[in-house]
Amino acid sequence: MSAITVERQISPQRLAELGVQGWPVWEKGISSFPWRYGEAETCYLIAGCVEVTPEGGEPVVIGKGDLATFASGLRCTWKITEPLAKYYHFG
Repeated sequence: MSAITVERQISPQRLAELGVQGWPVWEKGISSFPWRYGEAETCYLIAGCVEVTPEGGEPVVIGKGDLATFASGLRCTWKITEPLAKYYHFG
């Protein structure tokens, strides 16, 4: 499995199965910062666009309507290119 997996344009049924609308929301403006995942995270973007580059890897672009999963222990750089809002869930 890749350190970052992305499912594009998720169906409303899949979102309901995951309970996404019950997850907290995180928002951030255009910026760039390093990040390390202490545990796995799944997120669903409701606005914006981000380029996430794993340490030693290729950038992954994630945008509105995408569901992304980040592996525990992943070290990466986030480059938010459009103001971002996402539902997120750890574990």
